[in-house]
Amino acid sequence: METLFDYLHLRRLGINTHQEPVVYMRQDCHVAMSEGFYAHSRVQISTASHQTIATLVLVCSDLLSHQEAGISEATWHLLGCPADGEQAWFRHARPVDSMSFVRGKIYGQRFTQEAASAIIADIKAGHYSDIQLSAFVTSCAGDRLNLDETIAITRAMVDSGQRFDWEQDKVLDKHCVGGLPGNRTTPVVVAIVAANDLLMPKTSSRAITSPAGTADTMEVMTPVTLDFARMQAVVEQQGACLAWGGSVSLSPTDDIVIRVERALDLDSEGQLVASVISKKVAAGSKQVLIDIPVGPTAKVRSQATAQTLKHLLEQTGAALGLDVRTVITDGSQPIGRGIGPALEARDVLQVLRNDGHAPQDLREKSLQLAGVLLEMGDKAAPGQGYALAQSTLLSGQAMARFEAICLAQGGFNEPQLADYSHVIRAERTGVVAYFNNRFLARLASLAGAPNARSAGMDLHVALGDQVQAGDPLFTLYAEAPGELAYALDFLNGHTDVIRIEDDMV
Repeated sequence: METLFDYLHLRRLGINTHQEPVVYMRQDCHVAMSEGFYAHSRVQISTASHQTIATLVLVCSDLLSHQEAGISEATWHLLGCPADGEQAWFRHARPVDSMSFVRGKIYGQRFTQEAASAIIADIKAGHYSDIQLSAFVTSCAGDRLNLDETIAITRAMVDSGQRFDWEQDKVLDKHCVGGLPGNRTTPVVVAIVAANDLLMPKTSSRAITSPAGTADTMEVMTPVTLDFARMQAVVEQQGACLAWGGSVSLSPTDDIVIRVERALDLDSEGQLVASVISKKVAAGSKQVLIDIPVGPTAKVRSQATAQTLKHLLEQTGAALGLDVRTVITDGSQPIGRGIGPALEARDVLQVLRNDGHAPQDLREKSLQLAGVLLEMGDKAAPGQGYALAQSTLLSGQAMARFEAICLAQGGFNEPQLADYSHVIRAERTGVVAYFNNRFLARLASLAGAPNARSAGMDLHVALGDQVQAGDPLFTLYAEAPGELAYALDFLNGHTDVIRIEDDMV
């Protein structure tokens, strides 16, 4: 390789920097000194076969020799998984040209398709530092993206990854915009739809800040990390899958953007729509049903916001060839009893098995959503989808198809609950009047979910229930005593998680 700069030997340090590529070198090594690198420089790294840009961290110890450059896991993957000792060359990265579009947006300009494509391509290539990503996310926050910009970003995100083509007119999907603990309708809906011989290649997310995503819940029962070919084979065999979207590189820039949004605690209606629609298009879906829960402590807190989101989702979907329908549902309390991967998996199996202890709200909502999808797939006449969904569930066909999907993905396991638990009881007599969904989710997360799969929370009451002082409200589960204590300590400072008021009747 012809170069104008010296090389160092790469060393994989095994450091997880999530999606941000990072490189480490001694501040007194010859490359750092000759190139004038400083901490947080953006550095171009070139090997004989690969090239990427990373953020530089300077080391002031003997962690590395003067001839070595350490790389994070993200950098290692972007460089094609090089062997330790492979030579690499370094220089200052060129300015990222697409940042001019981000600066323009900050000062009031609109994203064109050219701008959106350039930004998303640079994000995918790892050219944006976290500081630059933060600027992009901030420029899109709130309602700063109009419909045309949302469509442009969505199209660019689709083009950045792989895409399935099932060569069928009816390919169904569903999604929930989130913000509601439990609400694990997807596995039940997929099983019912697939049992009626409709195609439903479902990819789902892992939790970012919540106690469980659908992928986390499914992973309790079956492998969800399927590559592109494996997912295709499962869908062709069973008509559906329940896979983790990150493993098949569908809209790969989405997780990067979401990570920064969560860190900044910023939401963007346009980015949410682009995230949802891009993944559905990439999965090869044609008909999509989207659940928008609305409640005072849900992600969507007003009917006006829900209607705006409904319009954006449907219009953006239409622009990319999707038939998108939305349902606005009650987000005032969790759906199901379990919050956390194993507890939610238990709820799902109880519904699918027609268990008498199954949470009826989860069962009913799953049937409603599945019924709409059966009508969208022309398996049921308008108004008859619910009845077909119900008969499919009661007959055992849905459970049989669910088990078949799990076996095709690599096996089926029964969920297990954590060893340590603590029951929280009502301090007064009255009526359950309020759930703080955000605090409930936080509490389950502090108990260890989703990383501790069997941790979380089991609810024993619902809105409107009458309780006596001392009655159980919920049980916390944790895999370690320290995590249980940590969650209980949080609870002691937040008494308004479940509110009980006087019974006025």
